[in-house]
Amino acid sequence: MQAEIITIGDEILIGQIVDTNSAWMSKELNEIGISVNRITSISDTKEAIVSSIEEAMSRVDLVLTTGGLGPTNDDITKKTLSDYFACELVQDDGLYAKIEERLARYKIGMNAFNREQALVPQGARIITNDFGTAPCMWFSRDNKHVISMPGVPFEMKNIMQSKLLPILSEEFDCPYVLHQTVMVQGLGESVLAEMLQDWEANLPSVVKLAYLPSPGVVRLRMSLVGDDEAELKSIVENQLKGLKAILGERIFAFDDEKIEQVITTLLLDKKKTVSTAESCTGGNMAHMLTAMAGSSAYFKGSIVAYSNDVKANVLGVNVNSLEDFGAVSQQVVEQMATGACKAIGTDYAIATSGIAGPDGGTEEKPVGTVWIAVASVDKVISEKYVLSKERGRNIRMASMAGFNMLRKMILDDE
Repeated sequence: MQAEIITIGDEILIGQIVDTNSAWMSKELNEIGISVNRITSISDTKEAIVSSIEEAMSRVDLVLTTGGLGPTNDDITKKTLSDYFACELVQDDGLYAKIEERLARYKIGMNAFNREQALVPQGARIITNDFGTAPCMWFSRDNKHVISMPGVPFEMKNIMQSKLLPILSEEFDCPYVLHQTVMVQGLGESVLAEMLQDWEANLPSVVKLAYLPSPGVVRLRMSLVGDDEAELKSIVENQLKGLKAILGERIFAFDDEKIEQVITTLLLDKKKTVSTAESCTGGNMAHMLTAMAGSSAYFKGSIVAYSNDVKANVLGVNVNSLEDFGAVSQQVVEQMATGACKAIGTDYAIATSGIAGPDGGTEEKPVGTVWIAVASVDKVISEKYVLSKERGRNIRMASMAGFNMLRKMILDDE
């Protein structure tokens, strides 16, 4: 089954708020076998709402809208849809009582705008909203369905998760949908596509492959739709074997999982600790790790050693190494990593030193040159990367590369 999503609100079109509803709704619908083939954002006008609904209904059988259901004059979705589907607005006594009770809790009197919220379209299917006063309304005509929900994200999500998705799953014959994500670090999209050219050419026709690149990581997503769940899972397992043979340790996860989440799981499982010694990444790796719940169990701290003085005086980097090889060098970054292990007292440490840009590069060490080292108590590994010209991208890519080096060292220690 195919669906379309329409988000209603001038605040979206002028950039005042970001439409997060559509992405969340698409994911939830897809998981029950309903494919979203178009998302539209429109203004709060009767003309825009009616024309968008008509166009969507000409293409699909299910249309979901969010927004425009509030108590003020600019919220016209309920009235517009009721007129379009020829439904008279009548008072719902149960909803009226609920609104009255909610207002009483906050010592607010009932006014005309609140009373309007208790009006519902007669003939439409009403799904209650446990976290607000605007209900979900389900209109049907000629086997076409339009479902209108509040635009407030937590209200919409509660309605969908607790009520709407179960109803849709039960009442519509939806196929089984399987998505398999493979997370790949350290390869650009075009390089990865070249490596997978033969594998991709031999994919079964039921498999749809997508490349989803971001700085330092490419997500490969295989999507399959069918009636036989076991058969689809078997197809995916066979294709994963081929991917593992080609990409090996470049794959860091087989789910839509951040690399810092993978690191978190590994360190917690092994009961190991980590620290960072960061120059060009400026504490970004520490930030990414501490954003993970439970990080206090494995992350002890970070030294942002931006200057050579800090590298020498805090991390114990040899002054001669700094003078002879420069801060952006294998010798220095390895000493930074081992120094962090000793200074902070961790099982592992990651160190970075590079030229993030946009200036500061030389012919020998251009912008984007980064040395990364990972140390444990008894060994250290390092690698040189030449990344991009853009500062933020270099910081992100260097952080990802450092985490992947740590991941491989932890696995090698098993």
